[in-house]
Amino acid sequence: MSEHKHTVRPGRPMGGGPRGMMPGEKAKNFKGTIGKLLKYLGRFKIAIACSLVFAAASTVFMVVGPKISGQATTELATGIIAQLTGTGSIDFGAIGRILLTLGGLYLLSAGLSGVQGWLMSGVATKVSYSMRKEISQKINRLPLSYFDKVQSGDVLSRITNDVDTVTQTLSQSLSQMVTSVTQMVGIFIMMLSISPTMTLVALCILPVSMLIVSQVVRRSQPLFQKQQKYLGMANGHVEEMYGAHLVVKAFNGEHNSIEEFERINDQLYQSAWKSQFLSGAMMPLMNFVGNLGYVCICILGGFLTLNGNIQVGDIQAFIQYVRQFTQPITQIANISNVLQQTAAAAERVFEFLEEEEEIPDPADPVSNENLEGNVSFDHVQFGYTPDKIIIHDFSAHVKQGQKVAIVGPTGAGKTTMVKLLMRFYELNNGSISIDGHDIREFTRDGLRDMFGMVLQDTWLYNGSIMENIRYGRLDATDEEVIAAAKAAQVHHFVQTLPGGYNMELNEEASNVSQGQKQLLTIARTILSDPKILILDEATSSVDTRTEIAIQKAMDHLMEGRTSFIIAHRLSTIRDADLILVMKDGDIIETGNHQQLLEKHGFYYELYNSQFENAG
Repeated sequence: MSEHKHTVRPGRPMGGGPRGMMPGEKAKNFKGTIGKLLKYLGRFKIAIACSLVFAAASTVFMVVGPKISGQATTELATGIIAQLTGTGSIDFGAIGRILLTLGGLYLLSAGLSGVQGWLMSGVATKVSYSMRKEISQKINRLPLSYFDKVQSGDVLSRITNDVDTVTQTLSQSLSQMVTSVTQMVGIFIMMLSISPTMTLVALCILPVSMLIVSQVVRRSQPLFQKQQKYLGMANGHVEEMYGAHLVVKAFNGEHNSIEEFERINDQLYQSAWKSQFLSGAMMPLMNFVGNLGYVCICILGGFLTLNGNIQVGDIQAFIQYVRQFTQPITQIANISNVLQQTAAAAERVFEFLEEEEEIPDPADPVSNENLEGNVSFDHVQFGYTPDKIIIHDFSAHVKQGQKVAIVGPTGAGKTTMVKLLMRFYELNNGSISIDGHDIREFTRDGLRDMFGMVLQDTWLYNGSIMENIRYGRLDATDEEVIAAAKAAQVHHFVQTLPGGYNMELNEEASNVSQGQKQLLTIARTILSDPKILILDEATSSVDTRTEIAIQKAMDHLMEGRTSFIIAHRLSTIRDADLILVMKDGDIIETGNHQQLLEKHGFYYELYNSQFENAG
């Protein structure tokens, strides 16, 4: 494994917004997204089905409870009246049996509810794991051009916030929806069995309740979508500013950064509090409507009891049912809000998973074994966008073991050629071949394993120095790691650090200098023992004395290997076998150092200008 696999990350102007829904925009395809989500959940259908059955059964037992408790009340009231009239006494045995039955039902309901919760928690965890795993794998299959236009914080938001939103719905709202529907139907049946007249009065609550629900859902839905969008933007901005905090401080950009964050945060705050206020206002409004119905039922129930149409216990049970009747309606309304938010989050997840991927590797790839390292560029044409071609017609033929330098002014296309060679981007026209094999005939992993790459922008991860160097070849022994470190002039300074090779680098590797980081990445590349070397301003971050020592190590490393050196300091490539001079995406001169100087052309001017500036 070599340096290139994590160091190449195309630049992007700071402040770009993430790819998300526009403010107030609804999910592009609510039904389609829910359909995809249900299809995605198909692999867990048995566990989900069992969970929903347990949820429904638990609710049924819970719904039956008030009517049975009403029987105990009726039995007690009948016994008290019998005692007062002297015709009998309270049957505590019958009351005890009723209460025992009631306790058994509630216990069974609680047990089923617990099993249901355990099953859904397991499903939600597995879905979360599965989604994050698929997103992580998808990231590795996406072309680099995707990341040129997308904020990394937005991708992180999809992995964290959006996936969390989906899984929370699974663990809570899905079973709650079944529970609420079952509860509403069950309560309605039980109310009818007690008194159709009072049920009719209770049903008058429904139109008012539904009106409140529809108005709240209609107003809160776009606000939840805004909230999800601005949350992604806030994450993206924070991640970007944290990663570039030294640059922000150096250019006194703290004020602008804070202003931008406050703008995004204010938009997030406005959408969040409004959506939460509306969804939170639903319960008090529903309770108010429910209380009105409760008063009506109490008056009507008292009248029917006096006429002897229903028992006292039935009144108690019916009042309990009325109090509970609006709860499932409110819960369903809240779940409707959650489903809208879930659809918006799931749509962003599926949108990412459905992004166009890199062209698949060939079914019968060419092996990278026993290749010599002859590289040919044939009429290569490329642009990061189709309407802006930056490499117009690049042709070059590099023989095995040659040391090739690519020079030219900034923006000439030097680094772009290296990215094309390693197939980070696809060509618009032309071809690149290694030993006569088009690079598209190799798998990407097979192709990139042939290269060792050291970039101007270093990449080290949170771990020990030993682990960071060993990243070049994971099966390397400690002795081989140390040997590579010595070759890259790393060993001496590592020994001066606390802990030596076991010293932990922090997340930004800021506890070593920029030059030391560059040395470590060079050691990593030396350890990987590649067939072809790519050095993109590899010594730009080290001092002149260290550069000379590294150059000696590189000369030894480049022996017998095809090497591409991108350099701005022309003094470092005087001994190159071939120098390609690029300007505006084309090769305008070729030759070795002496030949190019004798031409008195662009290279001559470029070379002399550096020494004039240095003087």
